[in-house]
Amino acid sequence: MSVAHIEILVEELSMEAALRLIVPKIIGDLSFEVYPYQCKQDLLDKLPGRIKGYAAWLPEDYRIVVIVDRDDDDCQELKEQLEQAARNVGLMTKTRAKEHDYQTVNRLAIEELEAWYFGDWQAVQAAFPRVNQNIPHKAGYRDPDAVSGGTWECFERVLQRARYFKNGLRKIEAARSIAQHMEPGRNTSQSFCAFRDVLNGMLT
Repeated sequence: MSVAHIEILVEELSMEAALRLIVPKIIGDLSFEVYPYQCKQDLLDKLPGRIKGYAAWLPEDYRIVVIVDRDDDDCQELKEQLEQAARNVGLMTKTRAKEHDYQTVNRLAIEELEAWYFGDWQAVQAAFPRVNQNIPHKAGYRDPDAVSGGTWECFERVLQRARYFKNGLRKIEAARSIAQHMEPGRNTSQSFCAFRDVLNGMLT
């Protein structure tokens, strides 16, 4: 069955800002909407009620995508929490679907949205030309999903060394500036690729 519309739930405004520019590059003219929450805990607290609401009206050709940052959480435990919310109201997840049609997909940004920026450094350079072009080749940055010490904090330090955001990273502004230059096909973040591939799969 072809997908007519995608509902995307995210934990904060900078992810919403980024996805509004990135998602059309993946799905073209396919209809979608992004709904941000105040923070990760806000999304997790409200997700069961939101999913229950979807279960009451969701058309067969709609899909739900839930994206949360892993942060310091255990990946399996966090994913299971998301999966359980869907199971409780009878919605089929992609993880469980196998050969069956699914209605909802749960994805983790590892560790945070900023890992997706490290995965497409050309986009960061286009938005902020003074940044060090060799960052992807430096120890500690080669795997965007394994940047230690807090991904957004590391990203902020890299930009501040290039004389941007001296008073602190403005996440929404950075998201919009970088996302407009991002090319989904070249991103080296495995968590971004998992998200991209899920959306691509909805086009077939």
